[in-house]
Amino acid sequence: MISFTRRGALFGAASLAIVPKLIGASGFAEAAHAATPAGPRHGMSLFGDLKYGADFAHLDYVNPEAPRGGRLVMVPSQAYYNQSFLTFNTLSSFVIRGDAPPLMELTFDSLMKWASDEPDACYGLVAESVEVSEDGLTLHFRLRPEARFNDGTPLVADDVVYSMNILKEKGHPDLLLPLKEMVSVEADGEHDVIVKLSGKHSPELKLVVAQLPIFSRAWYQGRAFDASTLDAPLGSGPYEVGELQQGRFIEYRRVEDYWAKDLPINRGFHNFDVIRLEFFRDRQAGFEAFKKGAVTFREEFSSKSWATEYDFPAVVSGKVATELMPDERLPDFQAWYFNTRRGKFADPATRQAIGLAFDFEWLNTNLFYDSYRRTASWFEKSVYAAEGEPSDAELALLEPFRDELPEEVFGPAVVPPTSDGSGVDRDNLRRADELLRQAGWSRNGGQLINNQGDVLSVEFLIQNDPVSERVLGKFVDSLRRLGVDASIRPVDSAQYQARASEFNFDVLGLRLRSTPTPLESLRASYGSASADLPGSRNYAGIHLKAVDALIDQALVANDRDTHRNILRALDRILRAHYFVVPQWYQDAHRVARWDMFSRPETKPDYNFPFETTWWYDDEKAKRIGVAG
Repeated sequence: MISFTRRGALFGAASLAIVPKLIGASGFAEAAHAATPAGPRHGMSLFGDLKYGADFAHLDYVNPEAPRGGRLVMVPSQAYYNQSFLTFNTLSSFVIRGDAPPLMELTFDSLMKWASDEPDACYGLVAESVEVSEDGLTLHFRLRPEARFNDGTPLVADDVVYSMNILKEKGHPDLLLPLKEMVSVEADGEHDVIVKLSGKHSPELKLVVAQLPIFSRAWYQGRAFDASTLDAPLGSGPYEVGELQQGRFIEYRRVEDYWAKDLPINRGFHNFDVIRLEFFRDRQAGFEAFKKGAVTFREEFSSKSWATEYDFPAVVSGKVATELMPDERLPDFQAWYFNTRRGKFADPATRQAIGLAFDFEWLNTNLFYDSYRRTASWFEKSVYAAEGEPSDAELALLEPFRDELPEEVFGPAVVPPTSDGSGVDRDNLRRADELLRQAGWSRNGGQLINNQGDVLSVEFLIQNDPVSERVLGKFVDSLRRLGVDASIRPVDSAQYQARASEFNFDVLGLRLRSTPTPLESLRASYGSASADLPGSRNYAGIHLKAVDALIDQALVANDRDTHRNILRALDRILRAHYFVVPQWYQDAHRVARWDMFSRPETKPDYNFPFETTWWYDDEKAKRIGVAG
């Protein structure tokens, strides 16, 4: 799965010689099954390894004795599918239509649940066990007979069948692409579900299927699954929708008699009685609400605010605590994406030239208080980031495509240019000017035009946000010096979402994170099949044979080393084509909270689940004068 985030918007010696080629159905099936032990199991992972045995009592990163109660009030910081940070107009959260509120996934259970201290393992939730057939093409889930929806009705195999089929037919594109390789799903009685896969699937598909939300078939009778509606759907999860005002706030209420609250996979989770999301179109308004205590938890995304504004009375008196918490070990990429479907961005030299006009060093010093590092890799902060010269294993993957790849792919990994920090680095702008001429652009008065007389214009699409405009200001000025007709287009959240989904933009800024072991998300983000699929995450319109071939290889990798080498080779190709202007990243979460919460001792490596693992601390609340 890929998430949008405001944090900063899824092999051995012999196999090292694998080269990209077309993969047949048997190849996918062999890889998908290679690491899956026979017989019913309590959990699954991509390569067969599980941290927790069948008799585990709870996950290591929770407090199994955490008290329950209290409220958490926050501004959204992470979103999936069609969810929005700034507003909402629908509660349908797994489709492309409308803007849904984040955390709707808390209202639904799935067959299995991800463990955030492992890169790609999940354990039984609605399903007590899963068995993978010898050929890797069939998954047999055995459901817990006690599973219930929140109105007390049984959750049975027919509900799972309905859910998988409707998501395959009408779900968000992030789900449609992997589910194409799910051939069928059938109920075998009330408590057994049989899923058949095509043989062309990656190992990750079994995890995708296991973690899909489960909907009530009965509730959706007579209702359109993909309709924009504020009717709260019936779920089976630990929370249900409570009070809401469209576009302003939504509350998720803990389900007191939640059927799965005492299962080992859930012990220590879901401790707040109410999780309330507040929506603000203006960052300052949200900050003021936090200062007054109307919002009680805040993740700060403005380096200026973090450096200069956290000295208000509640901080000084100790009522508000601030700290840096380690970020996750997830592939993380933040950049401005060129829409290469538009002819003016077709030449990599044009894209590289535009990137040379961005002065990160000036921005970091003057606006970011030197708190960021420059993003270089498409898999930043992970083991998949390419470094230095390609290894022999990477070269073996790249050589078959030498004739169609830039020579830069075969040298040191491409890194963004550095500047002198002046805001107007003459050497970088001179090089940019040379590249623009090389790409066929020439001066005509104060503008750049090509042989057809088309003007080189660049419009940066952003959501209404004065901070984003300030960040882009110097960049736009430098582009205009080069003769580029550069501009900024602020739009509201709904228009932004629509234009992004329809690829109706020149340049779009986003931070995207994928799962710790990316597989299916590779197709959605970089594969040719997703380049023109509305709503996909292939914002740049990447359409390269070498990329598709490497994705195919990644999807059938038998072990972590092979998978890692393939993604490093892929990273080299993506960098050398200049599909984006890389932005920046930080290795920590900036967290501010009214000091009335406690948390487990351990933060998992692959998630920051404060909403579900922290708890309201009554003693702390009393100390700062907050009533329970």
